[in-house]
Amino acid sequence: MVQAKALVKRFGDFEAVRGIDVEVRPGEAFGFLGPNGAGKSSTMRMIASVSPRTDGDLRVLGMDPDVEGPRIRARLGVVPQQDNLDTELTVRQNLQIYGRYFGLSRAHVRSKAEELMEFAQLTDRANAEVDSLSGGMKRRLTIARSLVNDPELLLLDEPTTGLDPQARHLLWDRLFRLKAGGTTLIITTHYMDEAEQLCDRLVVMDNGRIAAEGSPADLISRYSTREVVELRFPNGEQESAAKQIEGLAERVEVLPDRVLLYTMTGEATLEQAHARGLRPLSSLVRRSSLEDVFLRLTGRTLVD
Repeated sequence: MVQAKALVKRFGDFEAVRGIDVEVRPGEAFGFLGPNGAGKSSTMRMIASVSPRTDGDLRVLGMDPDVEGPRIRARLGVVPQQDNLDTELTVRQNLQIYGRYFGLSRAHVRSKAEELMEFAQLTDRANAEVDSLSGGMKRRLTIARSLVNDPELLLLDEPTTGLDPQARHLLWDRLFRLKAGGTTLIITTHYMDEAEQLCDRLVVMDNGRIAAEGSPADLISRYSTREVVELRFPNGEQESAAKQIEGLAERVEVLPDRVLLYTMTGEATLEQAHARGLRPLSSLVRRSSLEDVFLRLTGRTLVD
């Protein structure tokens, strides 16, 4: 569906994407993770055929975006990070008018609008203006609108940002259904649990390059341990506690409010810490997550 080789995007002297290789297979959900400024959005815009590449090779649906951009865009669905719905139109009108941009007949878009409103659970709001909808409803409508042309490839840029947990899970359910129906998904997200839930494979981008690639489970196995022990101490005691812990875990990370021990056997490591006289305010043994991988690869420093 997408194949990039040594893909580069420059803006003047700034190199946003620095020679990445990406392959997205039919029917999978593929994710781009990375901090702000990592190059995710620039890559997505090149795949969407709205921003020309600077160098390298890119094929989307087997075509060159620089040559066949309109043909590619006709077969894509795009969910932007910010909803750009026509706020003075109704839910139904947003779907029908957007469908007409693709040259679809009035009869077809009327039927398609009803189908998509049912898919997005918006049938009861069909005649409501967009301004009256909740944030979750607007997001579902944006996704529904992106499907009006039955796209083979759906690009979703931060699809659930700003939504409450119930709305996020409802959107996940809609995306699972699309994938089950054969639609290929490419997703950028800042939510690690979302990436673990939705993505078959993903890349972690940092500073315009790919730092790691694989399934969520593969990345956790490769870059973290099976479990993590979190120990919380009174302010100022983390450093001294970390010295007492030396040798107990494969990796120890000292944070302002806690100490993390990366280990294969969390309970046994916790018992050994107690045996050394450590008495944390609280302790927690948990499974390693994609967030542990993400922070190890990209760091904990805020990127503007």
